[in-house]
Amino acid sequence: MTIKESILKSLEDISGLANASEIYQHIVNKGYYEFGAKKPAAIVSGILGEFIKNGDSRIKRNKTSGETYKYYLTKIEKTVLIDQLGSEIDPDKIKLKKNDYQERDLHKLLSSFLKNTDTFSKTIFHEQSLSSKDNHQKWIHPDVIGIQFLNLQSKINQTFLKAINKLDIFKISSFEIKREINSDYELKKTFFQAVSNSSWANYGYLVAFEISDSLNEEMERLNQSFGIGIIELKANPYESKILYPAKYRDLDFKTIDKLCKINKDFEKFIEQIEKLMTASDKYYKSSEKELEEFCDKYFLNDTEIDIYCREKYIPID
Repeated sequence: MTIKESILKSLEDISGLANASEIYQHIVNKGYYEFGAKKPAAIVSGILGEFIKNGDSRIKRNKTSGETYKYYLTKIEKTVLIDQLGSEIDPDKIKLKKNDYQERDLHKLLSSFLKNTDTFSKTIFHEQSLSSKDNHQKWIHPDVIGIQFLNLQSKINQTFLKAINKLDIFKISSFEIKREINSDYELKKTFFQAVSNSSWANYGYLVAFEISDSLNEEMERLNQSFGIGIIELKANPYESKILYPAKYRDLDFKTIDKLCKINKDFEKFIEQIEKLMTASDKYYKSSEKELEEFCDKYFLNDTEIDIYCREKYIPID
């Protein structure tokens, strides 16, 4: 292992901020590298400086109030806790970087918005599918699927339920999520990806955090022609808006079967639905709880939302 490799390995182990002396000590304790120089700590400090000077994207640093640099791996930047960055940093003064968040960071915002409408939702990780190496499969997998049940308030209703078509008591939706849609080209590309990914569901939606106002007329036209709804997601998920509602379609069971065969998350979601639908009165509540635990987590209060958006660099305003 080279000295550079030992530095990267140590930062991986530490999984937080560390100064040159702490990194050097970690290297020695783990035996990652044998130093022969008289001032090995200074050598580590110099190489860390080279990482930054040369623009190496793997490492970043933060200067504390004591003018001491602390280093960390770039890949943990969005998840490192505020207190790890030092008490001298005021969270209220942190300037959030525009668009410096991942698409998947928006999923919890969507799940909270959907939960407020009594919709259970689950992220589908397409990279876990049997066909994940096929780039064309991104036009088959939805980003998120959701199900909404008809609330039955009495045993009379539950008895009546057994005499009707069970497909009439729940609706399944498919969601394609994007960070931003700023041009006509982006709108059409993402819209028809949503059309393809949601062809099997009762309702299909395109969801975006930032949508240009100039696209309203074209969004309305596409919505009227193809029935895909459009949701504008907000940092406060409860302020999100359905700009254009989706049109109802019958379920496509052939495509559902295909998705079940290639993706375990999708298959498990369908299994949980079936288990809930066939549960007796005695086990209905426990089956419902099991489904909720399997589905995506959601925010419990506004404080959680604020902390999450700051950590993920999701613009609040």
